Amino acid sequence: MNHVCKSAIALVAVAAMSLGVAACGGASSNSGKGSVYYLNFKPEAADQWKGLAKAYTKETGVPVNVQTAASGTYEQQLKSEMAKTAAPTLFQVNGPVGYANWKTYTADMKSTDVYKELQNPDIALKDGGKVVGVPYAMETYGLIYNRDILNKYVALPGAKVKAIKDIDSFPALKAVADDMQARKDELGIKGAFTSAGFDASSDWRFKTHLANLPLYYELRENKITTQPATIKGTYLPEFKNIFDLYLRDSTTPPSQLSSKTADDANSEFALGQAAFYQNGTWAWTDLQKAGMKADQISMMPIYIGGPDEKNGGLATGSENYWCINAKASEKDQKATADFLKWVITSDTGKNALSKEMGFTAPFKTFSSVKNDNPLVEAAVEDQKSGKIPVSWNFTMMPSEQWKNNLGNAMLEYAQGTGKWDAVKNAYVDGWAKEYAATHE
Repeated sequence: MNHVCKSAIALVAVAAMSLGVAACGGASSNSGKGSVYYLNFKPEAADQWKGLAKAYTKETGVPVNVQTAASGTYEQQLKSEMAKTAAPTLFQVNGPVGYANWKTYTADMKSTDVYKELQNPDIALKDGGKVVGVPYAMETYGLIYNRDILNKYVALPGAKVKAIKDIDSFPALKAVADDMQARKDELGIKGAFTSAGFDASSDWRFKTHLANLPLYYELRENKITTQPATIKGTYLPEFKNIFDLYLRDSTTPPSQLSSKTADDANSEFALGQAAFYQNGTWAWTDLQKAGMKADQISMMPIYIGGPDEKNGGLATGSENYWCINAKASEKDQKATADFLKWVITSDTGKNALSKEMGFTAPFKTFSSVKNDNPLVEAAVEDQKSGKIPVSWNFTMMPSEQWKNNLGNAMLEYAQGTGKWDAVKNAYVDGWAKEYAATHE
């Protein structure tokens, strides 16, 4: 998440990075075979999509332009690009809430190969009998951990657990993290957790992914499966517990979090300065580039003190749905569908999605693809364990503004310039307000 997606850059970087083989603003439609213009959601996969665009054009002659929206600005950039004559032929929504904004632009993908190749057609985004979006990545997030540091810790006299597997609840996580922080010099670390940075490249980890945990428990408890108009914030005390732990047992003083970036957290973890790093399967590419080896890392659930969390698993889902622009020409729509078919069937495309981008692609064509991402391996093992996965309910969050308001309140609380009550208000009252604003 993106998820998704998922990392963000400051809003001043609204201008997208032009990464395709055609000029900015869309691929040329002069080709008799049509053309493709993809507005990509994931900055961390920008180079890989650029490579796929070039490879496909070289193989087929069909122009493919890929632009990557500055992180945290996808909706804003998509609105701008859709207003142009050469609008994207391929774009992305994050689920039902995102689809509501682009309902009139989504072509029916029922007859496309990319839909027919889904291992489970039920995971497609549908509106009645219409297939409006096809997920291209199932992703998982949790607490990535450094095996070497944790194994060194459990071997210390008086360690709070005897093995990594004993960290299976919030009390256990807190006991370990607090003890590691107190003994950081013995362990050669700067903190138990990497910095909880609230620079725009990092804040999505907390205002979206971490905020999903209390939402998940509340919706599950009340058996709610569609976007509610209001929420109670039942598990906000648990949300506060885990956030406080991140702040207290960190490599970085809370006063510095406003400027700490995703790269900072990635670097701290890769350099062995912290044992825990909240992120997901997509982080392996950057960690590998930073010099980490597959056997150094794995991932455990984010424990916040929710009900029966010892039987809870990692957070797994998708907010990455491909949509074909219904307002593009028929020629360009077909060219786009053909490009997607090539992406999920060609060796070049499959290698890019599974190995270079680190995705678990939900297509039958990937059944024999071995993924060397250790975080994906951890996700697979978690699924096999029989634990209940935490679902991605942040696709129900009412707006980007809701997330931003929550993130601002969390940062002010972290810095000591705001109270936790402001976080609760942003979470609960803000939900009702933003839901009403988007359902007028």
